Amino acid sequence: MKSGKAALTALHLFLVWALMTAVVPSLGFGLVLTAWGGGVGATVPVVGLGVPLTVGLLVAAGIPARTVVPLCGSVPQRLGWAVMVFVLGTLGVLAGLAAYSGNVDLGSAGTRIALTGLPYTVAAAFFVPSRQVRLGALAVLAAVVVYAGFVGPAQTQQHQSEREVARYRERSELLYLGAAPRGMEVSRAEVGAGSFIVEYRPVRQGEELGYVGLTVRSPVSPPPRCPEHAEEGVTCTETNGEMLTVREFSGGTRAVTLTRRYPTTEVEVASQTLDEVGLRHLLDTLHPLSEQELEKLMREKKISARN
Repeated sequence: MKSGKAALTALHLFLVWALMTAVVPSLGFGLVLTAWGGGVGATVPVVGLGVPLTVGLLVAAGIPARTVVPLCGSVPQRLGWAVMVFVLGTLGVLAGLAAYSGNVDLGSAGTRIALTGLPYTVAAAFFVPSRQVRLGALAVLAAVVVYAGFVGPAQTQQHQSEREVARYRERSELLYLGAAPRGMEVSRAEVGAGSFIVEYRPVRQGEELGYVGLTVRSPVSPPPRCPEHAEEGVTCTETNGEMLTVREFSGGTRAVTLTRRYPTTEVEVASQTLDEVGLRHLLDTLHPLSEQELEKLMREKKISARN
């Protein structure tokens, strides 16, 4: 392409971008305000006026390109060209809105407005009879598809994960985990304002029964003590900073609760299927929740935050 035609082509595509960047956001904003105030039916007059006006402006923008774009050579041809550019570009804008609603990061508000004219510019570029221009438009289109379909969602997911980790780590002093009892695994974890609750259940749920609850909380003052007069069927003992409570039920079932106090936390484990030895082993294996363990809980959607 000669330098004169190249400059004219660049000016033509810039005019399409500048025009649609200015007009389309205004038209979209008007549609949103109209629908907000009067419902979907109220947007019909806005569409009826805005679309022909936008196409007319595109027809005017095609006048300088008469010598480089064959479809802009006459008024009827320019009208057909403008309609096709408008339709193809609008489809691209709608695809961008769908990606944005799917949490694909499209930058700041200014960047998103600037990107509004890009689909129309790419559409216009495909009507330029130049292999370089069309290849460039195809490259831009491919880059947009890759970003919107793969790179953007991956980045968004990464940012969401980082924010989620940061929210959990706000209470790092409570995030402690014990080794799961034999045949069990973490089934649920919940981070609260002053506690971290972990539930252990059998790996083969439905085939085996069992439950262990672990609660790590900020220590209360004064520390919990065994009552002077225990309830019937309840025994409570205190040894070496631990409080053991055993509640006997009819049929031989026992609910065992073991509470251990640390300088900055108080930890309680309870179960009706695990005995004192098993609960004490769980407390003995207590350790800060590692990044790998937190990532696994998040990946398996077993952890949540409660305000």
